[in-house]
Amino acid sequence: MPLDVKTAIVTGGASGMGQLTAIRLARRGIKVAVLDMNDEGLAKTAAESDNITTFRCDVSDLKQVRETIEAVEEKLGPIDQLTHCAAIMPTGPLVDMPADLITKMMAINYNGTVHLTKVMLPRMQQRKRGLIVVYGSIAGYVMAPELGAYNASKAATNAYTEVLIHENRGSGVHILAVNPPMVNTPLIDQALDTKNIRESREKGRMASPEFIVDEVEKAIAADKEFLYPGAEAKILTWLRRHFPGL
Repeated sequence: MPLDVKTAIVTGGASGMGQLTAIRLARRGIKVAVLDMNDEGLAKTAAESDNITTFRCDVSDLKQVRETIEAVEEKLGPIDQLTHCAAIMPTGPLVDMPADLITKMMAINYNGTVHLTKVMLPRMQQRKRGLIVVYGSIAGYVMAPELGAYNASKAATNAYTEVLIHENRGSGVHILAVNPPMVNTPLIDQALDTKNIRESREKGRMASPEFIVDEVEKAIAADKEFLYPGAEAKILTWLRRHFPGL
């Protein structure tokens, strides 16, 4: 049975699917803490509802994550739901990409997932209730030129979340791994120098954030553990598994 959520945290809530998720939760009467590093985006999200409270937090910094979650629970109460969307997506050939940018991507995309779940999961386990939604990506399964660093960060995120799901069944904490295809959000703006991504946007092949969040809401209601929203996500994942050379 879906959890009765009173308080939620959404990371990456200054734009894209995180922002949309935060607004929808707030309009349902849920108290929402939105975490991001984009001050302008945070202000725009907060303006959508009195139920939204914003916190500037770098998810790659475990100390900041711990302190922010403590501040959220002190101000809003125990957190029932964590939706983790925060990520970056610079692209380019691995040989040309600076090592510090590659490791920064891993620090935000993968380490951020570790930090949020390491702080939130024990609290939820103690209460024997909670929902954690982690946005991985089919990019963690389907590799592509110029996306190597992003592929690696999402492959790590996907693997970590899958094991977390298996280890926490029966704990009272439900975990959902979301693996969307390319979605037309501001995150993609970081990758428009990559030809196939630019062409996908121009040809309207990207999923809309509204569609993905709709599918996530359905998956939560159905108590699903893994979600591959849309035909493209399912087909590409199947092709990669059975025909990796493609």
